Amino acid sequence: MAELEQQRKIIHIDMDCFYAAVEMRDHPQYRDIALAIGGRVDRRSVLSTCNYLARQFGVHSAMPSFKAKQLCPDLVIIAGRMDVYTQVSKQIREIFYRYTDIVEPLSLDEAFLDVSDCKLFKGSATYIAMDIRRAIFDELQLTASAGVAPVKFLAKIASDENKPNGLCVITPQQVPEFVKTLALKKIPGVGRVAQQKLAQRGLFSCADVQNYPPQELLLEFGKLGQNLLNYCHGIDARTVISNRQRKSLAVEHTFRYDIGPKAARNEKLPLFYKELNLRLEAILKEHIITKVGVKVKFMDFTTKNIERKASHISLSLLEDILDYLLSQSMEKPIRLLGISVAIEKRNKAENQAQQLSLLGV
Repeated sequence: MAELEQQRKIIHIDMDCFYAAVEMRDHPQYRDIALAIGGRVDRRSVLSTCNYLARQFGVHSAMPSFKAKQLCPDLVIIAGRMDVYTQVSKQIREIFYRYTDIVEPLSLDEAFLDVSDCKLFKGSATYIAMDIRRAIFDELQLTASAGVAPVKFLAKIASDENKPNGLCVITPQQVPEFVKTLALKKIPGVGRVAQQKLAQRGLFSCADVQNYPPQELLLEFGKLGQNLLNYCHGIDARTVISNRQRKSLAVEHTFRYDIGPKAARNEKLPLFYKELNLRLEAILKEHIITKVGVKVKFMDFTTKNIERKASHISLSLLEDILDYLLSQSMEKPIRLLGISVAIEKRNKAENQAQQLSLLGV
């Protein structure tokens, strides 16, 4: 595998039974029963997803509703709330963007993140993935599974290894051994028809493909054969593609237990400021700060936030804003604290001046 590929740090985040998990979160009566999202049983409908209790009976997504009820007579099937799932998905993505700008959503409940340049946790993709999962759970009460690898297809496979609510890390050094035992059916793009054709030639694992004549594989399977040649050697040149233009950057945490105003100001705020500065390092090469903000959610769930126009961020400025917010709160305990900056792209002239200043010219 090329050196460039070894240096990439890619995370694949996959929410656990996303639609069903949102319903179980919002409706306590669904938490301990077999639950699925889908259409009515008396119509030709299929399931969008189901929770893990339902999966123990063999129920799965895309299964006809009537068949799911045959497998699990006590299965409760409810209609989905796509507007709610879309809103929650946006909240999840905003968490992703705290760590990197390079986010490639695949659907409402999964995405690739390239964290190669993220300075948090000393650049450890493993700890970044752990913190993303923590933030999703703390703030949204939902669980996510994550895969960490130097290439996209392995990160996606890894995220499925320890579901639900799991983490799997494949380091560059582990790639050769990992792919040897990898079943071809686990590789994205290898569907049932392809599996049958591969099985007819005795190809079931990446090791089988590694030992198969390359020219014959290309002749018999065309583009799929070329992909398999690469994947079965741990090679995937695809990059994480993001079309999002960043407009803000934030550090925000929901505390497990409510904290007092003094602890928020004197203990948490300096830590958040340090974390935000780390995230700003790469961003400010091409962006300028236009506003600085502080957000507080109190124990009674009332939320107050203030933004001030500013060209830079400092701890003293954040303290001033927070002090003002707290002066209006009558010492109420705090559930959530967040700090943020609004940013804009530098124009060409500013970019050139910034580059010159970095070079000491």
